[in-house]
Amino acid sequence: AGDASAEERSVLLANRAACHLKDGACSLCVADCTSALELVPFGIKPLLRRAAAYEALERYSLAYVDYKTALQVDCSVQAAHDGVNRMTKALLEKDGVNWRQKLPPIPTVPVSAQTRWSLPSAQAPGANTPPATAPQGEQGGNTAAGMERARMLKEEGNEFVKKGNHKKAVEKYSESLKLSKECATYTNRALCYLTLKQYKEAAQDCTEALKLDPKNVKALYRRAQALKELKDYKSSIADIKSLLKTEPKNTAALRLLQELNRA
Repeated sequence: AGDASAEERSVLLANRAACHLKDGACSLCVADCTSALELVPFGIKPLLRRAAAYEALERYSLAYVDYKTALQVDCSVQAAHDGVNRMTKALLEKDGVNWRQKLPPIPTVPVSAQTRWSLPSAQAPGANTPPATAPQGEQGGNTAAGMERARMLKEEGNEFVKKGNHKKAVEKYSESLKLSKECATYTNRALCYLTLKQYKEAAQDCTEALKLDPKNVKALYRRAQALKELKDYKSSIADIKSLLKTEPKNTAALRLLQELNRA
């Protein structure tokens, strides 16, 4: 309908894109998602669906950018975290260690868009209007630069983890968290603390991650591991049971629960 609002048209396009994706018509999915995002920038569903279509088309760089953009809008979206991990591996295999240098620029999501998509619609001010798009760096101070710096520091931390240098990784993650409180950075640092046998710090990081995403599987599992080592078996079992509500067949969690029941 020609007089439909931008948001309604965006939703319809994103829904049709989902149908195209299911039918394997990935190019049509990309086109509809792009149109949806032009109407309402930084919508989670069109970003994730376009990323999935790009992934199917083996356009891994573009998929990576969309998954990373989705995480800026809402860091709790597990599908985006998983997509970033898959694309990182694919690009590393395809382009080698310098794969990041070949990436297209990752857009900076304005704070207005983050608020608009993270609050329930009934509470969000101006929830029925598309978020305003702001050019990179226009949000005052060094917000855009800070977020980009935080992302780079986190990626540097990830590289140190791959090399087995967990102390250096902790330093990078800590610097990143000063600039941007991101769920994945907390869970990554928690993993390092577990390896370094700093169990209290690991549990604390997982608690911070769960404040951002109460159902985060990695945070629940890693906190359960830390609490087990701290001999707080009751709290550890509670975390595993919470995790299993989300992923009932998670084999690592089921195995840990068996160990805890024997402890």
